[in-house]
Amino acid sequence: MTELEKEIMGIISSAGESKAKAFEALKKAKSKDFEGARALLKESRELDLEAHKIQTRLITAEMSDDISERPELSLLMVHAQDHYMTSQLARDLIETLIFVFDKEEE
Repeated sequence: MTELEKEIMGIISSAGESKAKAFEALKKAKSKDFEGARALLKESRELDLEAHKIQTRLITAEMSDDISERPELSLLMVHAQDHYMTSQLARDLIETLIFVFDKEEE
């Protein structure tokens, strides 16, 4: 596995863990454990940040004037972007749902 592939797999791994934490948070909220849900959402955001840092490095490299430094576009890279974007969307929606559920309890 190349260094680039390892970085791309880092995006996939972090995004997948982030999405899993967000769905765990939703389960906590459904059982009215809002404190636990918020803690899991915090973990989810931190994992998304890890994926974002890798993505930013790769995008910056792609903008390099030196063609030899540009990462190769691949199906694996597209797959990683898909995972990252869906994990962000899931977390954002779940955060909103948890906010609504919590307000209903007040």
